[in-house]
Amino acid sequence: MKIVPKKFKVHSLTGRITPELMQQAFKAVKKNRGAAGLDKMSIKMFEKNLEQNLDALMRDLKSRSYQPIPLKRVFIPKGGGKFRPLGIPAVRCRVAQEVVRRLINPIFEQLFHEHSYGFRPGRNCHMAIDKVLEYTNDGYTFVLDADIKAFFDNISHKLIMDLVAAEIADGNVLGLISKFLKSGVMEDGVLKPTTKGTPQGGVISPVLANIVLNYLDWQLEANGFKFVRYADDFVVFCKSMTQAEKALDLVKHILKMELELELSSEKTKIARLSAGFEFLGFFISSKTIRMRPKSLEKFKTKIRTLTKRSHNLDSEVIMKLNRVIRGTVNYFAPSFATVIAQFQRLDAWIRKRIRCMKYKRISRADNRRMKTKHIHRLGLLSCWDLCLIVKER
Repeated sequence: MKIVPKKFKVHSLTGRITPELMQQAFKAVKKNRGAAGLDKMSIKMFEKNLEQNLDALMRDLKSRSYQPIPLKRVFIPKGGGKFRPLGIPAVRCRVAQEVVRRLINPIFEQLFHEHSYGFRPGRNCHMAIDKVLEYTNDGYTFVLDADIKAFFDNISHKLIMDLVAAEIADGNVLGLISKFLKSGVMEDGVLKPTTKGTPQGGVISPVLANIVLNYLDWQLEANGFKFVRYADDFVVFCKSMTQAEKALDLVKHILKMELELELSSEKTKIARLSAGFEFLGFFISSKTIRMRPKSLEKFKTKIRTLTKRSHNLDSEVIMKLNRVIRGTVNYFAPSFATVIAQFQRLDAWIRKRIRCMKYKRISRADNRRMKTKHIHRLGLLSCWDLCLIVKER
């Protein structure tokens, strides 16, 4: 991909690194919580000597002496027996990344396409779905459901740096971004270099991903295609199969020839709206918008973990269940969703889990011993009731 040099670039970002910015960055990191990195220093431990830690970090960031701590590799389940690798930066490095993110984000935010919704201020998943429904209601009933193969693991460092350098001329900030990318990862006691990719779990990774895929956005726009993108998850809308096939060819070409990426052949498909497609956790078709099977199973797995028969049913269990239920319903029950029947079935299934936990067995007779009203008196939230409340907002 050829990067055209800009006549006017942003200089002197380093001078904007102030104690106030350092404090703001730490507050953002603290709010997002997260585990300790390779140095085993938690957010609470970092905060004990906050002023000294932030002052030392600020000096390092401004004097080019900052050296990142390698990432801590962890794997989280992604369903189907597969795991997603995450790179966990140390708290100090998360603050450093947040500082740089706050410096560069306003510059690129004004360049991003309006139909990009991921990790941008004032935008969210529900807004992306609203745009999807706008297209489907306008007759775009053929959908290219695209999936980039191991996107975060395969982004070219050179491409990232070229795209950032096209807008920013501050050598120190460019050097910091390069250091973040090349920090390395500790896996099974072995330090492995990072020669490509930006880690899922890194504070600055989302904005770097948007910077790279912004090129794809504007190329789709230039070729007359309607699309919605949330980070590396995107769908292209067409009015015929022929047009959808052209969109697929264009996306393949841009990713391979310009961005050094490729589509996952197993997960990328062209779907008719009548058959439905999945996007941002929802299954969307001409008849319904509900939780996709993978999202449903993920929710059930969380409930199963909290309602093991070997555990006792107490107020703490109810509190944890309510936290999971509230978060799931708040996301999956906006006004456009048709999930009431789905939540009614989930309520019945959760009550069954509660009864099994209480009596240490599976028996229909326990439905009479512990009626629904008794379960509600324990304080357990109902998915169905909560769904109705969310939809009335």
